[in-house]
Amino acid sequence: MKLGFIVNPIAGMGGKVGLKGTDGPEILEQARSLGAIPESPNKAKKALESLLPLKDKLQIFTYPGNMGEKEAIEVGFNPIVIGQIGDQLKPENTEEAARKMVQEGVDLILFAGGDGTARNIFNAVGTSVPVIGIPAGVKIHSGVYANYPKAAGDVALNYLQDDEKKTKEAEVMDIDEEAFRKGEVTARLYGYVKIPLEEDLVQNTKSGALGSEEDALEGISNAIIEEMEPEVFYIMGSGTSIRAIMEKLNLPNTLLGIDIIKNKQLVASDVNENQILDIIGDNSAKIIVTVIGGQGYIFGRGNQQISAEVIKRVGKDNIRVVASKNKLLSLDRRPLLVDTGNEEVNSMLSGYIRVLTSYQIESFEKVKGL
Repeated sequence: MKLGFIVNPIAGMGGKVGLKGTDGPEILEQARSLGAIPESPNKAKKALESLLPLKDKLQIFTYPGNMGEKEAIEVGFNPIVIGQIGDQLKPENTEEAARKMVQEGVDLILFAGGDGTARNIFNAVGTSVPVIGIPAGVKIHSGVYANYPKAAGDVALNYLQDDEKKTKEAEVMDIDEEAFRKGEVTARLYGYVKIPLEEDLVQNTKSGALGSEEDALEGISNAIIEEMEPEVFYIMGSGTSIRAIMEKLNLPNTLLGIDIIKNKQLVASDVNENQILDIIGDNSAKIIVTVIGGQGYIFGRGNQQISAEVIKRVGKDNIRVVASKNKLLSLDRRPLLVDTGNEEVNSMLSGYIRVLTSYQIESFEKVKGL
């Protein structure tokens, strides 16, 4: 059995510091100046650990250093290192790595990154070899990613051991990061890749709402505003459901970022993880978030600024989830998902949670920590 293993070591670095991605050297440098640290290497290792039962039967082809070699060795594998990288990592390195792995005849490519990385993989391999993504980026709109890092390893393990090796086509999506930072979502379909057929472990492509949301958002906004307590910081998540609340308060809103309000007034806009922690300190605070339609994530996709540390500081009882009934129906009875990168926090949030679906109407939904 042959596995290609690729890590984009900078994927996800812009999340907690509020940059909504790391496409381009200038944004990467800005992320580092804000204290961002690599997220994808540890997530890649979690996925690779699932493959340890195949250690003596599996050849892993990877790229040098922190593009896979380092992570594979730390997990306990003896990888075959191919190719070379320069002093500065570029998207072309990912594409070159994937092409070389196809030439080596790998059965599957396991890669860690975000939508930009998925595009690179698509450019290199098309549908010539199945792939599965380890979710590590800020933008995860594509349908090529497992629900969480360990699940990606489980998908790879199952596929490599399956004699039938069933696959399906999945969309590779990406958005314009520059427009994204301005609050505009311009998603584009770049093509399709083959992924292992694993319905329960692979996320859906992000979808919008079903039908009109106006009445539901009006009710949600009125209810949340009535609930707001004086002298409490409210950490307002991203998305159109939260934007409706901010508009009702006549406050500016960062559609794809995190804002903080207190006494129904804006305290700070488009904050990162450290700014959130500094602002709320030891004071009373609540988090208001919505659900990603079609996927079900409430934490860990598009709102990484609300990190595990922020969630621990605020506490589970002070988290308010809002989503229209249509958005919940789009999940087809699947649970809401939490992928903070911290197993303790993921476990803490697991169970059931109240979701406000309209004015004075709530639904109890199951939450699964990943």
